[in-house]
Amino acid sequence: MANIQERKSADGTITYRVQVRLRGYPPQTATFDRKTDARRWAQNLESAIAEGRFFHTTEDRKRTFGEMVKKYIDEDLPLKKPHLQQDQKNHLAWWNRHLGDYLLVDVTPTIIAEARNKLANEPISPRTANAKKRGPVRMRANATIVRYLSTLGVVYSVACREWAWVNDNPLRKVRKPTEPRGRVRFLTDDERRRLLDACQSSFNNLLYPAVVIALATGARASEIMYLTWDRIDLGRGRAILEDTKNGERRALHLTAHALDTVKKLSDGRKEGECLLFRGAAPGRPVELRKAWADAKKRAGIKNFRFHDLRHSAASYLAMNGATLAEIAEILGHKTLAMVKRYTHLSETHTRQVVATMTEKIFSQHIQQTAPHEDTAGLDMVTSGLPH
Repeated sequence: MANIQERKSADGTITYRVQVRLRGYPPQTATFDRKTDARRWAQNLESAIAEGRFFHTTEDRKRTFGEMVKKYIDEDLPLKKPHLQQDQKNHLAWWNRHLGDYLLVDVTPTIIAEARNKLANEPISPRTANAKKRGPVRMRANATIVRYLSTLGVVYSVACREWAWVNDNPLRKVRKPTEPRGRVRFLTDDERRRLLDACQSSFNNLLYPAVVIALATGARASEIMYLTWDRIDLGRGRAILEDTKNGERRALHLTAHALDTVKKLSDGRKEGECLLFRGAAPGRPVELRKAWADAKKRAGIKNFRFHDLRHSAASYLAMNGATLAEIAEILGHKTLAMVKRYTHLSETHTRQVVATMTEKIFSQHIQQTAPHEDTAGLDMVTSGLPH
C-alpha cells in the first residue's frame, strides 16, 4: 500500500514523499512537489507490480553515473590484479569527467556513443621524459577506445547483476570500433643473433637471461619479471605462473639454453632473494628499460618492443610446425583468435600436412587403377583437344 507524507521545509516549501510497500518487493520511495503526482506515481507502480511489469528502476533514478563509478572503484577495483587497476582507474576517470553528473536512467546508449566519439576525436599529447614538456599531439587508437568501453562495460555489468542499480547494460548496444589486425613483428635470424650478442654484453647482467626466457617461452614481460624461485622446478625444467593475464595457472617449459640460463641465475642467487630478477628495492623487479634500449641501439634493431619477443617466440613455433592450438596453449590464450595472426607463418607445415593426407588416402586407389587404364582410348580423347 502507498503511504504519502507531507513535508514542509524551513523556507515553507511543501513536498510529498510517497512510499510503496508490497510483500515480496523492496520499499519504493519517491518525492514530488504535488500530491496528485505522488498518487499517480504510486498507482502506476502498484499496477506495474500487479501486472508483472515492475523492474527495480528506483536506484537508476536516484543514483548518478559518478556514484556508480565511485562504488566500483572503492569496492570492486581493489579485487582486480594490480597491473589492471591503474588502467581501469584512468579509463573510469575519463568517463566520470564526461558523464559523472548524469542520473543513471539518463545514460542511454546514445549518450555513451556520443562520449565514445568524443574520446576518439580528443587530441592527446603524451608527456615526454621531461615532465614539463609534452610529446606530439595524437589521437587514441581504436584498440585504446575498445579498452575504455570494455572497462565501462564491466562496471555496468556489476551494477546490473550485483547492485540492481540498473536494469540493463547499455554497452551492449554501443558499437565498438574495429581493431587493427594484431601486430606480428619478429626477429630475423640475423637480428636475433645481433640482439642476443648485445644483451649478453649489456651493463645489466639480468637483461640477457630475461630476453632468453622471453624468446624460449613466449612469456609476457610482467610474467618474467615477477617469476619467483619457489615456482621454479629445475629438475623438471619448468616455471609455474600463478598470476597470469587470463587468470589461469600456466607452466613455462624451460629447456636447453633457457634451462641452463636459469640454472646460472640460481647459482648466483643470494640468500633471501625471492624474485629471479630482483631489483634494488625488496620485492620489486629489476628495471631493464635503459639496458634494453641500449642493447637494441647497439644491435641496430628498430621498431621492436620487448613484447615482440613474445611474438617472435610464437612465430618461431609456427614456422617449426606447431599448430595454432599448441601456440595458444604455450602463450596462455583461451581462444585461437589471438594466434590466428601467425597462420601465414605455418603455411608450409599446413601444406605438408595436407600433402601427407592426400597421398595416404589416394595412394591405394592409384595403385589399383593404374594397370587398367586404357591409354589408347585416352590418346583418342585427347587428340581432339587444342594444344
